Amino acid sequence: MPRIPTAFTQMMNCDLPIIGAPMFLVSNVETVVAVSEAGGVGTFPALNYRPIAEYKKALAEMKAQTKKPIGVNIIVNKSNTRQLDDLRYALDAGVELFITSLGSPRQVILDAHKNGAKVVCDVTNLDHARKVQDMGADGVIAVATGAGGHAGPISPLVLIPWLQSELRIPVIAAGGIADGRSMAAALTLGASAVSIGTRFIASKESRVDQSYKDAILKSTPEDIVLTTRVSGTPAAVINTPYIQKMGLDLPWYLKILKNQKLTKKYIVPLIHFLGTKQLEEAAVGPTWKTVWSAGQSVGMIHEILSCQEIMEKLVREYEQTIAQQPRLER
Repeated sequence: MPRIPTAFTQMMNCDLPIIGAPMFLVSNVETVVAVSEAGGVGTFPALNYRPIAEYKKALAEMKAQTKKPIGVNIIVNKSNTRQLDDLRYALDAGVELFITSLGSPRQVILDAHKNGAKVVCDVTNLDHARKVQDMGADGVIAVATGAGGHAGPISPLVLIPWLQSELRIPVIAAGGIADGRSMAAALTLGASAVSIGTRFIASKESRVDQSYKDAILKSTPEDIVLTTRVSGTPAAVINTPYIQKMGLDLPWYLKILKNQKLTKKYIVPLIHFLGTKQLEEAAVGPTWKTVWSAGQSVGMIHEILSCQEIMEKLVREYEQTIAQQPRLER
């Protein structure tokens, strides 16, 4: 098994500094196990499995199929009423890595560390990164422009070295990474690992509808747009005819209600719920309401491969890229 030793691989006791990113409705038992078995860390969103009995079953299946580390993504804002149960069942199953999103990770960090598990937190800026570091986070995922889902506004060329120079904990790069060249670039910028999502949508283990996979193969970076219609927060999706018809901004009345103190706590969960239903319908079967989450790295994805093949290709291209870099001549 090839190894690329970094602070992340040392922390997680794995061979490759690659996280199979947790993708809503995409990540499953097969993708998680395959990425971990190939030397990285496969992860999935806890909310991919509902009701919670299905979540417990999936955790048991993953742990039965691999002894390598796996990870769970937990949404830590108030709209996720399941978060404490998701955390407890994952800890009971022996999950080694937690990825937190959209809220305060304090409770996850406290409980995970009691079990010897690690916690890395999605961040898009230095202020949030410092806050989670102070809470005891073991690392941050620098979500930059080009990422699928809730992409950050800062270029990875700036965000990765900025965070790396200001923090004491490892920085994991996310956004625009789908091949060994972009992986090499991220590690050169100071990242200890990369989080790769969109590339694994077009994998054999992914169970999403074939039309979603075909859209990944056919799309270019120019086809990725940011919309607030899905969750109220800018999210990267493929610009399908339905997205064009729906528009990229929330209706004016939802914007007003979302920004009012008295109505915000009711409206934000409603927006999340409606957006989630649209994503579910589009991911699992044909529908004219095509809302497909993806990042700008679609432009580098041209074939459907197994997760094992994707991992091997990443490492091979990484090595080639490093070897071919121009050297200083005197």
